[in-house]
Amino acid sequence: QVQLVESGGGLVPAGGSLRLSCAMSARTLSSYAMGWFRQAPGKLRDFVASITWNGDSTNYADSVKGRFTISRDGAKNTVYLQMNNLKPEDTAVYYCNAGYYSGPEYHPNDAWGQGTQVTVSS
Repeated sequence: QVQLVESGGGLVPAGGSLRLSCAMSARTLSSYAMGWFRQAPGKLRDFVASITWNGDSTNYADSVKGRFTISRDGAKNTVYLQMNNLKPEDTAVYYCNAGYYSGPEYHPNDAWGQGTQVTVSS
């Protein structure tokens, strides 16, 4: 069973940066495409970014393009989300997910981490 553990959240001022990490306890990390999602209070969980199993392609929500970067380190079984120029509207609980691509679109599976809180002050 895939287990995911997110870390790296915190409180930062607007314009600041954070790097989230998602450690995956599975021998087959390289088999999974990975995604980051976020959920603000009272809202649905939204897609943020995804990366293919081999890291050769990434996708981003329009709201984070140019500010966030997703990457993966197979040797460490870890996926990262570098977040720069953070805005108050980025405040949410961030979750990672092990999923797959169907064509160009990322599809989440049921494997989710517990989430990490990101709060951006104005």
